[in-house]
Amino acid sequence: MYAHTVDLALPIDQAIDTLKAALAEAKMGVVSEVDVQAIMKAKINHDIPPYRLLGVCAPGIAKRVLEADRDAGALLPCGCCVYEIAPGVTRIALQDPVGIATLSGNAEIGAIMSEAQTHLAAVLTKLRG
Repeated sequence: MYAHTVDLALPIDQAIDTLKAALAEAKMGVVSEVDVQAIMKAKINHDIPPYRLLGVCAPGIAKRVLEADRDAGALLPCGCCVYEIAPGVTRIALQDPVGIATLSGNAEIGAIMSEAQTHLAAVLTKLRG
């Protein structure tokens, strides 16, 4: 599995706000946001429904990952996509930290990402409310 998903009965902007609040409670946050819909329109004149990519990070966890292997920064932050699957219904797909650990092949990063998985589970529980 590469992502954990949850569907919220909210429009995309409200779903993102709800996600950010849940992340903050788990000592995580959004460090980057890309509006894929706007980029597609601007770069190739292609219309798609609202679609956002978010970079999700827990600074303390990221610090430990970088201390374990500086090249592992290529795996950070954890990716998240947010898009409407129907009017007023938004899917959030959060990258599985254990998948990152598997890619690294580093046991120390594996232990750190298991901890990140615990934080993410709390976020998903909150979102599923």
